[in-house]
Amino acid sequence: MLDYLIRATAFEGKVRALAVRTNGVVEELRRRHGLTPTTTAALGRTVSAGAMMGAMLKGEEKLTIQVKGGGPIGQIVVDANAAGEVRGYVDEPQVDLPLNEIGKLDVAGAVGREGFLYVTKDIGLKEPYRGSVPIVSGELGEDFTYYFAKSEQTPSAVALGVLVDVDRSVKAAGGFIIQLLPGLTDEEISRIEQTLSELPPITTLMDSGQSLEAILTSAVGEIHLLDKMDIHFRCHCSRDRVEQTLISLGKEEISQIIQEDGKAEVVCHFCNEAYEFSGKELQEIADKIN
Repeated sequence: MLDYLIRATAFEGKVRALAVRTNGVVEELRRRHGLTPTTTAALGRTVSAGAMMGAMLKGEEKLTIQVKGGGPIGQIVVDANAAGEVRGYVDEPQVDLPLNEIGKLDVAGAVGREGFLYVTKDIGLKEPYRGSVPIVSGELGEDFTYYFAKSEQTPSAVALGVLVDVDRSVKAAGGFIIQLLPGLTDEEISRIEQTLSELPPITTLMDSGQSLEAILTSAVGEIHLLDKMDIHFRCHCSRDRVEQTLISLGKEEISQIIQEDGKAEVVCHFCNEAYEFSGKELQEIADKIN
């Protein structure tokens, strides 16, 4: 099944809801980066949040999420945009930990609980918007819930999950964001909170074959579907961009690389694609610099 995202409303427009399936994207990242089950879960949860937050943007707008929790995984970085394109990486893809006390992947242990969650949005203004909140649990769903409440002043419920199969492949990945808008009564809010507290984990719902539409209906009752969009992995790196990066090093540093190594290999953080430049190609790049 292809990765996709839906946007909907409920309670006569007083609830905004998004849900996403990211099985393919997370599996692609697992394969490219050689992720362990724990790092697959951590990056996959952040990618799902990024895809949904990207869908809240418009046009050419884009955002970057950085999770710096102080744990052994290092930082998690995810880029997403309004077109459903997402990419990401972790500093230490080989980190793996024993299962936690309830027998689940120890994402919080890998991410850490002493740091910050940053969201930087490029919405076409002179300066990008940057919001940040302290990490509250390291499980990430709770951390994004806290981000929306504190940084964007929107009471939200964020569920994120990744189910890793016995062969380490991604069996299910995705999540939802439920946002409470002005106009809801206390009784309606209590009803939503009660329903959400009784909902099975998002990966359980996805692994059982439920559609995103069915999952949102289980979460908030009858929904009004606004739109549906494909979600896919896309990295914006290219050989030309890498060449521009090399040019920015300057002629002297490129000459030093030629003398010491005779060639250069540049690996993209986001997609792990390696770009190789021979000594002759490096010299040609250096010759372009005034």
